Amino acid sequence: MEWKETWRDEYLKWICGFANAQGGILIIGKDNKGKTVGVQNAEKLLEDLPNKIRSTMGVVADVNLKNENGSDFIEITVPAYPNAISYHGKYYLRSGSTNQELSGYALDSLLLGKYGRTYDSMLFPRIQMSDFWHDAFDIFRKKAVASKRLTTEDVAVTDEELLHSLNLTENDYLLLAAVLVFHQTPQQWRTGAYVKIGYFANDAEILYQDEINGALVGMADKVVETIFTKYFIGRIRYEGLQRIDDYPMPRIALREAVMNALVHRDYSTGSPIQIRVYDNHVTIANDCRLPEGTTLSGLINAHKSVSINPLIASAMFRSGQIEAWGRGIERIVNLCVADNLPEPEFIITPRTFTIYFHTRDNERNETASSTIKNSDIDAIDSKNGGINGGINENKPKNFGVNFGENFGVNFGVNKTQEQIIAFIAENPTIRLQEIADKMNLTKRIIEHNITILKHRGIIDRVGSKKTGQWQINKKDGDE
Repeated sequence: MEWKETWRDEYLKWICGFANAQGGILIIGKDNKGKTVGVQNAEKLLEDLPNKIRSTMGVVADVNLKNENGSDFIEITVPAYPNAISYHGKYYLRSGSTNQELSGYALDSLLLGKYGRTYDSMLFPRIQMSDFWHDAFDIFRKKAVASKRLTTEDVAVTDEELLHSLNLTENDYLLLAAVLVFHQTPQQWRTGAYVKIGYFANDAEILYQDEINGALVGMADKVVETIFTKYFIGRIRYEGLQRIDDYPMPRIALREAVMNALVHRDYSTGSPIQIRVYDNHVTIANDCRLPEGTTLSGLINAHKSVSINPLIASAMFRSGQIEAWGRGIERIVNLCVADNLPEPEFIITPRTFTIYFHTRDNERNETASSTIKNSDIDAIDSKNGGINGGINENKPKNFGVNFGENFGVNFGVNKTQEQIIAFIAENPTIRLQEIADKMNLTKRIIEHNITILKHRGIIDRVGSKKTGQWQINKKDGDE
């Protein structure tokens, strides 16, 4: 319902927006608080408005004159229309409390929806099977068989036959869902079809970032692995001889949230999913059009699963990566609580959905039992004024490995960073490419983790880029 004090012809745009949405009521003669202020020329408006609405848009609205506390107002009731309605060649859509002019992908989505199609069912005549690599199809086959959603016989078909069995083709054309789920570079065909990750010191300062591209069928695994490898600091502790890695949040909860964003996002907006990682929280934000009347309590509790991308959701279900019972949000909450974390918060707007995870700050493990004593560090340190200064003299076998692992226990670094520290401890002049080769990782991953270690003051580079060396620092307060 919308209130206006006086009539203006520009309000025809609002009527168009109501007709393209779920319908609505426009009241003329009330202020923005709903107080009746009366309307002038009520009888003339009562005669003119139905004709004006019908002639400009073909919409038949119910226009009535009403009275409240002695003051007249006009109530215009607009029904939802099964076909798309335009006003002077432009399309509008009422969303929440705003009226939006549609264009591009958003307009495509409206037109498809009005004719019983979803956005992910859009035909793609410009792409052929020869444009696809086989990798994503192999990932799908392995996941589908492992989850027992499909049998080995079901997937023992060609890639083209597999797409057909998943209803991702129509009249010899591929659908958008096929491109997003299986193409190696879907952002080539649909802008924003990727995930953006950033590590933030605060809202204004980003330290580093990544863009994760590729087929949706393998995207969640890549995103979660990137975050746990490069962005999260694991707290290492021991229970007897058992090594336990405590991360800032449950891996399964993060994966569930990422998959939820991938499946339910609005791909018509052209904006990527954005994941912001901070020391004590993580946010996952994506453009999403929730069903009309959706409430937070309804999402948290078990509810009917409804996706704006049913073809994508079906393919992901067949691959065994999602359920179809509307329990995703409830499961995320339960996983966080079981891991002794506060319940995540959910921020819902008419066009976006954001999950705010509270995470453990593993910047430094204050409680982990130490297996390397400060006196031992001091003994090494005294050789040459720095931890690296004397480690190449009379060092025990596997010193670098032991030092990196023990340093990780004390100072809460992840496994990748722990190994980097071990290599630096073993050879302070080691080059990043050498570390990357030894760990079978890309140089870029090593650079990201080096950035984290330098930002936290754990390591420094001393001297020039060519002839300098790495230095491992003691933490402030170490005696």
